[in-house]
Amino acid sequence: MSSQSNVMPESSLRAKGIAAGATPAARLMYWSVRRELWENRTIYVAPVAIACVFLFGFSISILHLLVEMHAAPWLDPMQQRELFGQPYEFAEDLIMGTALLVGLFYSADALYGERRDRSILFWKSAPVSDLITVLSKAAIPMVILPLLAFAITVLTQWMMLMISSAVLLGSGQNVAILWSRVGIFHRWPMLLFHFLCIHGLWQSPIYAWLLLISVWARRVPILWATLPLLAIGIAEKVAFNTMYLGSLIGNRFTGGSEGTAIMEHGREMDPMMLFAPFHFFLNPGLWLGLAVTAAFLTAAIRLRRYRGPI
Repeated sequence: MSSQSNVMPESSLRAKGIAAGATPAARLMYWSVRRELWENRTIYVAPVAIACVFLFGFSISILHLLVEMHAAPWLDPMQQRELFGQPYEFAEDLIMGTALLVGLFYSADALYGERRDRSILFWKSAPVSDLITVLSKAAIPMVILPLLAFAITVLTQWMMLMISSAVLLGSGQNVAILWSRVGIFHRWPMLLFHFLCIHGLWQSPIYAWLLLISVWARRVPILWATLPLLAIGIAEKVAFNTMYLGSLIGNRFTGGSEGTAIMEHGREMDPMMLFAPFHFFLNPGLWLGLAVTAAFLTAAIRLRRYRGPI
């Protein structure tokens, strides 16, 4: 069967007003991002599933809250805040870790998958450029996933607070202590900043590297992305007894000292948390990482022009 029957001719596309130049780039970007969400449901299913499992466990263990409330009056405010805030902090960390894993696996498969299932032939015939395609896929782990994880975290913590309040009211306990010491409302702005800037901007070179390997590799991109770096790290350790590469990569995963300080200041209600964003944007490592991200994405865009199905 001729492939011409499956691809609309360019004259037909222009006649229907869907030529590449007829559709604004912003609209193409919007629909490309929506397509990624339609085709990769794990992006939102995995964090939601983890949040539901956590809420189920939290609901079972809620009776411990009654015991903690009896001990709360004899604790100072900092100890009360630590006592009541631990489950909420654990929920934050759990959803953060899930979002990171989803972003890593998505990036490693994003451009490789369309070559594996041969859908690249269809999308190359559509009026969507390689630039829009790669940027829309990069936007998922760098923008969409952090925002989604933040929204799920806020909803999860709010439901935890409602469940706790209902249990305390049912047992005749004082809910005001819980609401004043749990400390989630003041942390939400810093949590949003952490998701967008640490999981989005700071870790962007990791996602861009995986996207580059995804468009280049012909088999198992996750191995091509990790094994060479592991080999270089081992060679560096054996030859020079140093671990600069491992420290550099680890710094990107953990958010560095700036990311740790932002979360710690926010959780402890430290006044210095107001200045943490300024220190973050003044960090040379951030701008160096963004430059590396731009280089990797540019290479991925150019490579995709010449890549066909596997």
